[in-house]
Amino acid sequence: MKNLKTIMAIVLLTSFSQLTFSQSSDSSKLKFGLKGGVNFSNLYTDNVEDNNVLTGFNAGLFAKLPITSSFAIQPELLYTTKGAKLTYDNYFVNGSAKFNLNYIELPVLLVINLTNNFNIHAGPYVAYLVDGKASNDVQGTLFDIENNLSNEDFNKFDTGLSLGVGFDTDQIGFGVRYNYGLQKVGKERSFLGTNYTFPDGKNSVINLYLSYSIL
Repeated sequence: MKNLKTIMAIVLLTSFSQLTFSQSSDSSKLKFGLKGGVNFSNLYTDNVEDNNVLTGFNAGLFAKLPITSSFAIQPELLYTTKGAKLTYDNYFVNGSAKFNLNYIELPVLLVINLTNNFNIHAGPYVAYLVDGKASNDVQGTLFDIENNLSNEDFNKFDTGLSLGVGFDTDQIGFGVRYNYGLQKVGKERSFLGTNYTFPDGKNSVINLYLSYSIL
């Protein structure tokens, strides 16, 4: 996660430096376009020995609906990949497990234009799981993740909060955003009379994006 914070800081500093020589953007103008970028995803949980970031992507559509010259509402419809590689050491699992989770995601963001080009944005998102897969490298445990987990063992819906910074010209925009999941990705299970949730982590994603306005 330290590396992800470093990436966010670099992009933020780059955005500020661009303010001095980029073309101006009309922040009160309606926009509609395409966006996509790179995801650095993880699952935050206290019940693992180690976790590692997965690299993926996000792609989709956005609309920026101005309220005033300073504020806008920005809904988006995205296909986005999430997940992590976790190392477990407990009664059920002893080894590494890799989770690949693919969602259709709908963020609805409040955009605050600090200048004509630079903005911060925040808001909730809801996501629907299209496909969930697990693979593992486990030793001598009762629970084989790869053979016992399928798409139906993951929660179909995820909700969370998004916070980011962006830099926009009339047609081109780029930025960095953090998505914080609010619910566990796995469903509750029962084993030998014990109820547990696996995987018990929640989504945590930093994405770098580039957008292009066609309207």
